[in-house]
Amino acid sequence: MKKYVLEFVKRGMMAAWGGPMVIAVIYAILGANGVIESLTVQEMCLAIISSTVMAFIAAGITMVYQVEQLPLPMAALIQAGVLYLDYILVYLINGWLKNQLVPIMVFTAFFLAGFALIWAIIYQFIKKDIKQVNNKLQAQ
Repeated sequence: MKKYVLEFVKRGMMAAWGGPMVIAVIYAILGANGVIESLTVQEMCLAIISSTVMAFIAAGITMVYQVEQLPLPMAALIQAGVLYLDYILVYLINGWLKNQLVPIMVFTAFFLAGFALIWAIIYQFIKKDIKQVNNKLQAQ
């Protein structure tokens, strides 16, 4: 268990810087388009801290694929659940998503579709790689 926690922390620390970078880009675009003219210090601090934590968790949870006892579908389900909670909580805390049924349902639908699409693409690459390895083994 300790090695998985350490792996989670290591992966999270490597990606945590990405959260503030995403916030900077988003706010720069919103500012350039006149959507946001100013932010309070509290809004900026909350955005930076929460996006750092969000990136840390999103990267750290990928360690779930290192747990050999977990079947791949279960690992993907755990990752999807953690990412969903991670994203929706940060979006709600920052006010980036209205705390109403319709916006949450739209977010949920897009999240599930996006996660499924990304996983389908990754699965195809993995399947292709496995086929190549199997062909090389049969050729020997």
